[in-house]
Amino acid sequence: MLLKYLHAGFRAGNRGGPPVDEVLRAVADPTRRTILMLVRDGEMPAGEIAAHCPGISRPAVSQHLRVLVTAGLLDVRRAGNRRLYRLRTAGLAEAAEFFDTFWSGPLARLKQAAEQEEGGRS
Repeated sequence: MLLKYLHAGFRAGNRGGPPVDEVLRAVADPTRRTILMLVRDGEMPAGEIAAHCPGISRPAVSQHLRVLVTAGLLDVRRAGNRRLYRLRTAGLAEAAEFFDTFWSGPLARLKQAAEQEEGGRS
């Protein structure tokens, strides 16, 4: 069943968000992960984000920002002539939901084993 979702471009929770593949590609790049860390606590203008990415041109940073927005991981709004970026936690939640499909079964079995062991001690 999981393969069915993966081949269809799995959309976490069927909420119509970006496919998980797109989110995973976006966060696979270390510069994009740096950008996500920069904006995790609030909005930041593109120029300030670029200043935190030494050795990377502003156009390259802009491209990274576009990828993150397209993947649903950042929101952007205009404030005068500036663009302000902020983390879109829903995009991360959708990716986390995808990974939960791998953990829910093993964690439930671990919980059950721990409860059985605890019950055997009583």
